[in-house]
Amino acid sequence: MEAVRLPSLLALLLCVGLSGHLLSAAAGNQRPIIGVLAQETGGDIIQFGKSYIAASYVKFLESGGARVAPISIKLTVAEYTKLFHSINGVLFPGGESSVQESRYSEIAAIFYNLARQVKDKGIHFPVWGTCLGFEELTVLTSGEDLLTITNTSNLTLPLHFTDDAFHSRMFKHFPKDLLQSLQIKPLTGNYHNWSISRKNFTNNKKLSKFYRILSTNMDSKQKEFVSTMEAFRYPIYAVQWHPERSPYEWKLTKEIPHSSEAIKVSWYLADFFVNEARKNFHQFSNREDEVKALIYNYSPVYTGDISNFEQIYLID
Repeated sequence: MEAVRLPSLLALLLCVGLSGHLLSAAAGNQRPIIGVLAQETGGDIIQFGKSYIAASYVKFLESGGARVAPISIKLTVAEYTKLFHSINGVLFPGGESSVQESRYSEIAAIFYNLARQVKDKGIHFPVWGTCLGFEELTVLTSGEDLLTITNTSNLTLPLHFTDDAFHSRMFKHFPKDLLQSLQIKPLTGNYHNWSISRKNFTNNKKLSKFYRILSTNMDSKQKEFVSTMEAFRYPIYAVQWHPERSPYEWKLTKEIPHSSEAIKVSWYLADFFVNEARKNFHQFSNREDEVKALIYNYSPVYTGDISNFEQIYLID
């Protein structure tokens, strides 16, 4: 009698219905949810509510295949901790909040510390910082404000890559032609008044041991600042520039790069970070809590005529 062939492990698991968790772990989390910090409103948008998230950050993450959970400024530490264990990554957006004395900074510290704690236990939880988020991460890591004023409030620039950039987690899968374009064309929009100078960064042991510098730039007065970085040991990434603005913000008074290459840069970074979030398997305790936590419960408001954002979500 011909010997009966045993099915492969994968086929066997499928047949007996036990494959769900193992397959999802192998393929990654196919339903990632990324939290985005809200921050206090200011200027003309204060009329709409107490806190907001620019819609461009939401669209940026959605373009990479994630859903978004807004992070309110009104929760308790226990509630932030519970939310942390329900989502798969967090984004600290740009804005004008204080990096040391604001709810934004307090909430960012909670998620930053939790992300480091779980990574030390072997759980991957990625953190992304843009502009203010970049600056906040330097403060959280160093324990002090080392930022300096730069003339970068409305400036598009190419990136000056370090040697580490080409082997970095963030950029190693970028197409070579796009990396080349990033080095020679002004594809990155800078809209910040404060930066971490390369000198201050390298002179601070806490920063230089924690992050690798992936790119630097010069402001209009030839002051060098760090523009892209990623942590050596932790899945923590930050850009001083704004990849989310190229596809989704259209303010005529801002120098926003809208070229096809700038859009591709935005998408590759969104894809990269969402794939980092796919490595995390936190989840809400039930479907009802998950649905309540998502950005779909909020309606974006048009603010293109009174702010730098075409749309914002009012969170609180």
